[in-house]
Amino acid sequence: MNNAYSPQTDRNPGQYPDNFSGNAASHGELHSADVKRVLRNTYALLAMTLLFSAGVAVATLTLQLPAPGLVVTLVGYFGLLFAVHKLQNSGWALPAVFALTGFMGYTLGPLLTNALALPGGAQTVTLALGATGVTFLALSSYVLLTRRDFSFMGGFLFVGMVIALLAGIAAMFFQMPALGLAVSAMMALLSAGLILFETSRIVNGGETNYVMATVGLYVSVFNLFTSLLSLFGLGGSSD
Repeated sequence: MNNAYSPQTDRNPGQYPDNFSGNAASHGELHSADVKRVLRNTYALLAMTLLFSAGVAVATLTLQLPAPGLVVTLVGYFGLLFAVHKLQNSGWALPAVFALTGFMGYTLGPLLTNALALPGGAQTVTLALGATGVTFLALSSYVLLTRRDFSFMGGFLFVGMVIALLAGIAAMFFQMPALGLAVSAMMALLSAGLILFETSRIVNGGETNYVMATVGLYVSVFNLFTSLLSLFGLGGSSD
């Protein structure tokens, strides 16, 4: 496959050979140009996947399709995530990304159905959506403007997500609303941290594959929205 259009990089390897002998300033300009290309492609693909996922969620909501269940959700999510990782440098990368985000949109439909059934459900969904958008824009803008390196957060965020996943499963099995609320708050904070981490990796050249960059940001935005939806929904319910 022609690497000129590989998701790994937008630059044709033949354009700048490995023995390029330009000065440090030239190398810096090339690095900056590569980062800008990855950012541009990442945000373009992220916008498309968010719209596609929202469309699937609305369709699921309209048709009143049932929730896939915990096992199907976990298998589908991790299976498609693994597929994206394996296909990230091939022509099948984009279909795999849309399959993943479409599936996550399908799982979102029943959550929206439950949220809208609560008193003030429409306001809850709108508030969660608005808070997610503002948070994403604020955190992304901060990293893009300051170019701070948040790679040191990687280990902490990974451990935190594992703990949150296990605690969330426990809250579902043992019917513990208080634990579920704590997990939602934890997931919201971890998702915000992951937005900083993922954006920082792109800006500082740690992530050169816009497909993987898109998936990382999409999952963070998705988890942030669902966590805020749960927090606002529980806070606004009378149960």
